[in-house]
Amino acid sequence: MKVRALLLHAILLMIATGLAADQQGIHRSPSSDGAAVSISNLSDGDVVPPVFIVKFSISGMGIAPAGVEIENTGHHHLLIDVVELPDFNQPLPATDNIRHFGKGQSETELQLPEGEHSLQLLLADYAHVPHDPPVMSEVVVIIVSEDAPAQGGQEEGQ
Repeated sequence: MKVRALLLHAILLMIATGLAADQQGIHRSPSSDGAAVSISNLSDGDVVPPVFIVKFSISGMGIAPAGVEIENTGHHHLLIDVVELPDFNQPLPATDNIRHFGKGQSETELQLPEGEHSLQLLLADYAHVPHDPPVMSEVVVIIVSEDAPAQGGQEEGQ
């Protein structure tokens, strides 16, 4: 009897939690027609050193910091080695694999271990929720190698 009561209580709690989440009504901001983001300084197959720069570009929309609600704007999120995309109906989590650039940054310095890595940009609104439809770049696959020359053809330390 106690087991049934506990199970019933657990089921009712899950239903109530689900209803509460539905009632929160996460809103996805609309994206502009033709809006696009890209990684502007790297291409598929590029070999980069363990510390390198990633530059972001955007067209058809603007950049605004997180927390600032302005129509047709957002801020960048860099997805690193993400196999399964996050739920676009929720704010993006901040993890080692989903980096937030909520101050409106347009580039970052990354340090990754040697090997193959995937990079993808995803624009999200003031509340870190991806736009509808999502504005995201193609996946760029790079190879990190200690033997790679420094970016821009410069030797380190110059």
